[in-house]
Amino acid sequence: MKPAPTHVVFDLGGVLIDWNPRHLYDELIADAAEREHFLTEVCGPDWNVQQDAGRTIAEANAEAIARHPDKRDLIDAYYDRFDAMMKDAIHGTVAVLEELHAGGAPLYALTNWSAETFHHGERRFAFLERFDGMLISGREGLRKPDPAIFCLLAQRFALEPSRTVFIDDHAPNIESASALGFHTHHFAEPCALRADLVALGLLD
Repeated sequence: MKPAPTHVVFDLGGVLIDWNPRHLYDELIADAAEREHFLTEVCGPDWNVQQDAGRTIAEANAEAIARHPDKRDLIDAYYDRFDAMMKDAIHGTVAVLEELHAGGAPLYALTNWSAETFHHGERRFAFLERFDGMLISGREGLRKPDPAIFCLLAQRFALEPSRTVFIDDHAPNIESASALGFHTHHFAEPCALRADLVALGLLD
C-alpha cells in the first residue's frame, strides 16, 4: 500500500478554471455545425496542444491560416481573445483548495498551458497565489501526459509521488501519473474530490 499522501497537485483548466474555447466561439460562430468544424479541424485540440508544448502563437496562427486562409479573423481571435475562453473559476474546487491551504497542505499546480497566455490566468485568479509552486507546460517544452513532465514536477519541487495526490480531468494524464506512483483523482466535480481527499486523510 502507498503511504498516506501529504502533498497535492492540481491541474488548472477543467479543475479550477472553467476554460473552454466554446465560451468564445459560441459568440463568434452562430451555426453549431460550422462552430464544431472550426473547433475540431481548424483550431482543434491537436493544434492547441502544440502551444501547450511550447510552440509560439505566431507559429500556430501562421500554420492554421495557411490551411484555412478564409478563417483568418476567427483564428486570430483564439489568442487575441483568450481571456473570453476562461468563463470563471470552478468555485467548488477553489473552496477545496482553500480548505487544503488552511490546513497547511503543500500545494502545487501542473498545467498544460501556453507560456504566452498564462498571464491571463495569473491576472484573473487570485487563488493561484495559494500554490507553493507551479509547472507550466509551455514554459518547459513538455506537456501532460508525457511522463517526463511528471518527473520534472517531482524533481523541481522535491515531491515523492507516493506521498502526492495528482488531480486532473483528463484520463490519459491520470494514467500517466498513476503509473509513476502518484495517488490520483480523476476530477469530475468538487464534491467527489473533497470526499476523496477526506478518505485520503488530507481533509476532515
